[in-house]
Amino acid sequence: MPSTTSKTRTTAGAYWKGAADGAPFILVVVPFAMLFGVLATESGLNVLETLAFSAVVFAGAAQFTALQLMQEHAPTAVVLASALAVNLRVAMYSASLTPWIGAAPLWQRAIAAYFTVDQSYACSVAQFEKEPQMSVPQRMAYFSGVLTPIVPLWYISTVIGALVGTQIPEAWALDFALPITFLALVAPMLRTAAHVIAALVGITVSLLTATAPYSLGLIIAGTLGMMAGAQAEVWLTRRRLAHD
Repeated sequence: MPSTTSKTRTTAGAYWKGAADGAPFILVVVPFAMLFGVLATESGLNVLETLAFSAVVFAGAAQFTALQLMQEHAPTAVVLASALAVNLRVAMYSASLTPWIGAAPLWQRAIAAYFTVDQSYACSVAQFEKEPQMSVPQRMAYFSGVLTPIVPLWYISTVIGALVGTQIPEAWALDFALPITFLALVAPMLRTAAHVIAALVGITVSLLTATAPYSLGLIIAGTLGMMAGAQAEVWLTRRRLAHD
């Protein structure tokens, strides 16, 4: 059996390795997108508006957050601020990916910026760290491969959800996809004490602020979690240097 490294020695090999790594996410992307389609139409959006929402934003958690706040008739500023707060992690994803694919052509980086989501980031960083000898074209090919089984099904499933709407039985419990997706993505990435501290602070604060109006507790929890993680990283680095 060929080794994992041998599968990514060519651009084509890196692409197909990425597609294979992204394929398991189909199990959660499909119900996740269908659920968004259902909720969007229940909120008054038509099929075209729902698809446009998904295509323009292309960020599941932010879409659900904005949709929920729109249902609560929250002020537009709060809707935008909350959606941006949820997507702040993508800015960190971009910063983390820059050392790996920052040398790619501008048009490739522009496309990658749009398609930088939890799945493409988590798989790509794990792969790039495992095989740092991959060239930039191979890394871009892998990144694209991860998205290949995910993106078309995201759009298609959104439309299906919008079309069938309330005809989907509640017993299907499509909302299971949201927590499972994030658990699958986040758990393997809690590799340092700083990561764990950030997660614990975020979870604790989000529970304490669960009753905040317009889901503002999410912004507070995310901000404090990132601050705690960054401070913990600084403190741990200083401690390591002091012991060297």
